[in-house]
Amino acid sequence: MKKAILTTKVGMTQIFNEDGVLTPVTVLQAGPCVVTQVKTVENDGYSAIQVGFGDIREKLVNKPKKGHFAKAGVSAKRFVKEFKLEDAESYTLGQEIKADIFAVGDKIDATAKSKGKGFQGAIKRHGQSRGPMAHGSKYHRHAGSNGSATTPGRVFKGKHMPGHMGAVKVTVQNLEVVRVDADQNLILVKGSVPGPKKSLVMLKESVKA
Repeated sequence: MKKAILTTKVGMTQIFNEDGVLTPVTVLQAGPCVVTQVKTVENDGYSAIQVGFGDIREKLVNKPKKGHFAKAGVSAKRFVKEFKLEDAESYTLGQEIKADIFAVGDKIDATAKSKGKGFQGAIKRHGQSRGPMAHGSKYHRHAGSNGSATTPGRVFKGKHMPGHMGAVKVTVQNLEVVRVDADQNLILVKGSVPGPKKSLVMLKESVKA
């Protein structure tokens, strides 16, 4: 991985390209992120950078984090994440990472926490089919039979059943960057990105491009 950045989701809109084709896009507020720590093979056993994003009031940060930010010479940050970059050791403490590290046409992977949907049935959660809706039917939106006969005589782990849906880490791969606004630090990505508005979204260079 050569480049990555932390962003927050602003929302969705649509733009027209040069040929007049309408494209749905997700608008992401990309940084600026600051490097809060540079990890090296000699000191930490691996090479990576730690970045902070989003200002936060000092009184909301505990004492160890205050010292960590002070050592890096940056203000307190809401989000702190690590990226294992190939050129990690070329970064310096306090260096800013802005939206212009990505360019139009780049392929990226977006990682975020998906929207929580609470307790849902098998039809919504797993896309199962419903039963007959006639008056004589006693099976409408039920998940169906849970087990089989004496053998195996139990329900296997991982069976699709009703339960908590959403609020999990999701990565959407091979999204395309369609526009970069370096002045306002905005990145417009083709299609949808996981998570609600204002949520944290990690953009990384695509691993399968």
